[in-house]
Amino acid sequence: MKSLLLTNEFPPNVYGGAGVHIEYLSRELAKLIPTEVRCFGEQEVEGDNISVKGHSPEFNFPEDGEAKFKGLFNTLNHCQSFAMAPSDAEVVHCHTWYTHFAGLLCQKLYGSKLVVTTHSLEPLRPWKAEQLGRGYDVSSWVEKMAIESADLVIAVSKDTKDDVMKHFDVKDENVQIIYNGIDTEEYTKTLDPELMRSYGIDPDRPIVLFVGRITRQKGIVHLVNSIPKIDPSAQIILAAGAPDTPEIEQEMKEAVDRVCEHREGVVWISEMLDKQSIIKLYSHADIFCCPSIYEPFGIINLEAMSCETAVVASAVGGIKEVVVHHETGFLVPVHQLDVAPYEPVNPQNFSDDLAEEVNRLIADPDLRDRMAQAGRKRAVDDFSWTSIAEKTVEAYRALL
Repeated sequence: MKSLLLTNEFPPNVYGGAGVHIEYLSRELAKLIPTEVRCFGEQEVEGDNISVKGHSPEFNFPEDGEAKFKGLFNTLNHCQSFAMAPSDAEVVHCHTWYTHFAGLLCQKLYGSKLVVTTHSLEPLRPWKAEQLGRGYDVSSWVEKMAIESADLVIAVSKDTKDDVMKHFDVKDENVQIIYNGIDTEEYTKTLDPELMRSYGIDPDRPIVLFVGRITRQKGIVHLVNSIPKIDPSAQIILAAGAPDTPEIEQEMKEAVDRVCEHREGVVWISEMLDKQSIIKLYSHADIFCCPSIYEPFGIINLEAMSCETAVVASAVGGIKEVVVHHETGFLVPVHQLDVAPYEPVNPQNFSDDLAEEVNRLIADPDLRDRMAQAGRKRAVDDFSWTSIAEKTVEAYRALL
């Protein structure tokens, strides 16, 4: 049995949780079955039982084309390139809507079983219309076709399965829950005070950390709005890059500038950092804050927990299945709208609640330490990539 994994992201081009997922899942799958990866980029790797091939097909977008559609057509161009290369895989396994069109083609052209892992769902991300315009209607249509045509849908959390059942015409028995995982040998406490100082961070003062893209989904503006109420003894480190649009980048800049007028110790690292630097930031942080308003799983919380950092996170989606309230951190109710776009009903109340829970941990180092140790133990005990790969292969075999 062979699996063909289709993905936008693969190292070194990883900017989100789906890319992290595919990096480690492919590594562990290759220990069990022949595995091929097709991704966006120039990568070319041949290893034991695994091959990785980046695709960068020629793309001639017309000068007078609608700028918001350029990314969409580039994605479809990559999908065509993925599908034109012959495949002998019994299973084609798609990750994110960027690859769904290719998966549908492989299902029809080569008779592969189609598996779709739902890292997020387009109906729950309407803010993408800011990026794509009417192209968002197309990405939503492609995703719907793939999910409803799939032989198996893998949901990364119970909440995500509920969302799949709510928004798509699929049978319950065709949706299986398999969590994301973590490499706890790689994501382990690693201190580097000099690196912290190079970013303007004092390693001897309390640190509240955010890691993520600048997007509506990640809720970073809500965290920035909470900063005036966070204990001034703490530094706020925002490792935030890859803005979805120039507009949200400008909104972020204005919010940070307003906060910095009244307090010091706010550091915005705008470039996308390498993995080892992120691990060191997690390790130095006293508190990791994840204010997402939509998060099917929230692998960043698991990364922080594995690096022995207490977590304050919004109680949405799969986060509730990763962070254990009062044990590995605090979960903050969002009191969100019950239909998309899932924004908080009272954004300032949400920001204030984030600040309150952060302050509880700043004031209680012993509680912080207990949560940090409990988080590490949970990551080691419950989220092994080895077991996740084994469950994935079992799911493949059941299809065949």
